[in-house]
Amino acid sequence: MFGYVTPCKMELKIKDFEKFKAYYCGLCKSIKNNIGNLPRFSLNYDMTFLAILLDSMSETRSIYIKQHCLIHPVKKKLIIVDNSAIAYSAYFNTILSYYKLIDNFNDDKSLKSKVLSMSLKTYINNYPENIKSKQESVENKLNELYKVEASPKGINFDEISHPFADLTGYILFSYLDYENHELYRLGYNLGKWIYIIDAFDDLEKDMKQNKFNAIEAVLNKNNLPFKEFNEEIKDRVDFVLTTCAEQCLHYLNKLPLKKNEDLLYNILQYGLMEKMDKVFKRSCCDNEKPL
Repeated sequence: MFGYVTPCKMELKIKDFEKFKAYYCGLCKSIKNNIGNLPRFSLNYDMTFLAILLDSMSETRSIYIKQHCLIHPVKKKLIIVDNSAIAYSAYFNTILSYYKLIDNFNDDKSLKSKVLSMSLKTYINNYPENIKSKQESVENKLNELYKVEASPKGINFDEISHPFADLTGYILFSYLDYENHELYRLGYNLGKWIYIIDAFDDLEKDMKQNKFNAIEAVLNKNNLPFKEFNEEIKDRVDFVLTTCAEQCLHYLNKLPLKKNEDLLYNILQYGLMEKMDKVFKRSCCDNEKPL
């Protein structure tokens, strides 16, 4: 995951914004307590959404406390006390960051990515057995993705995005002790949205540096330069992303949510659209800053 899944702050109530930050800080603390201090560098917003969503299906009341941290040593920050959903998200935050670093090293031969991936590997080796078994499934699904990306000729959007979409659906689905197909389908559509918007966001840079890009590999059959190609496909990409976002909201409506409804609806109804506006460079403000 890549940090695209965030609330729309302008549409968010103050209490829900504070709640989102409390989950973010709670996830950071969970990484420290359950895994180690170093892996906290990999903390991202997508996994914060995962923690919020999974915790929202629990009837257990969230516990909030105030604590100091390294980033905010003076003023205490509100955090949610570690629970099973947050701990689960912490483990997968580190797992996905590890494989992302491996992918970065394979693409760029970055020494930094190599060193960081080796550091994370030492922590992952000590994971509980139930998490390790899920990690094997994650690795298999990522290998499927790499295989598809290695031979993209003749395939379409759905086929090239399927492995990552399936991976995201699996991560959500495998948290529960019972089958919840709506949770899988929400994750599937969110994973597809993340995969495609990340490719579109990197399209110009990847084309300039002659790097693999899923959108170019699938759609640029005439080897057009970036400006022409972007103009040709942007409406199609916009339609696919909008459809995925609508499906995420559709399946959210089918989940047995016990709390955090307003925050989750903000993220999936407004947050995804706001991120699309930024990536498509159609925001009304030129000096917007990230959350």
